[in-house]
Amino acid sequence: MTELHPRISKAVIPAAGLGTRFLPATKATPKEMLPVVDKPAIQYVVEEAVSAGLDDVLMITGRNKRPLEDHFDRNYELESALQKKGDAGRLAKVQESSDLATMHYVRQGDPRGLGHAVLCAAPHVGQEPFAVLLGDDLIDPRDPLLARMVDVQEQRGGSVIALMEVEPSQIHLYGCAAVEATEDGDVVKITGLVEKPDPADAPSNYAIIGRYVLDPAIFEILRRTEPGRGGEIQLTDALQQLTDDEKAGGPVHGVVFKGRRYDTGDRGDYLRAIVRLACEREDLGPDFRAWLRSYVTEEM
Repeated sequence: MTELHPRISKAVIPAAGLGTRFLPATKATPKEMLPVVDKPAIQYVVEEAVSAGLDDVLMITGRNKRPLEDHFDRNYELESALQKKGDAGRLAKVQESSDLATMHYVRQGDPRGLGHAVLCAAPHVGQEPFAVLLGDDLIDPRDPLLARMVDVQEQRGGSVIALMEVEPSQIHLYGCAAVEATEDGDVVKITGLVEKPDPADAPSNYAIIGRYVLDPAIFEILRRTEPGRGGEIQLTDALQQLTDDEKAGGPVHGVVFKGRRYDTGDRGDYLRAIVRLACEREDLGPDFRAWLRSYVTEEM
């Protein structure tokens, strides 16, 4: 009989980055608050965590990130104005973000990489397994990746990483995993990890994307992890230590994701994400697709 491990309830969302690729828009506005159609990118991520059953959300922030807290808080003046206008539709949209989850915040005072950001969550998480969601990767809610990862962690213990096959020429943009097959077609055992390898040195074309379910043993390993690539404490380096010594915190598995993912990490992919999501919206899609076809035809 398969041993069941404690089901997780906490999600950690690192959001302390400076967003330099989107300057000057991010000079005074956090990159996580940039709109994807009509919702900030960060709201999609919190909604994903909640849909997977994780309603205790810790956001790792930094200076000039106060708008993130404001977005998930109540805005009584705006709500009152919408109530007086009888605008129930917009009122519901405003209240939706503040009712999503129990939100917590901690500042990463010194931006020393993703591993350090995750380590900032240790006092809140304690000795429970937890999820980490990166805001640059938006996962379509019709493809419940995180829920599947939680299930795998519950069944197998240890840590679980989201993987996606990419073109070999693109693997240098990602962390990369060496893997072994398991009896589950979408689950692999991870035997090694490399951060942004040269294509010739990559052990596979399985790229790590921004979803993790981690055993709390990761915290002690991160405390001992020396700065790596870019002078930062890399989460990939700490996970490599778990693959080397399963007794330190259980095995590391990967869930191979083949669904819809929207990458908002650079300007071009951000624009493509907006177009794809707008095309799929019932309220916007028909008119927008018609305009898009017309525009492309004229430009061609």
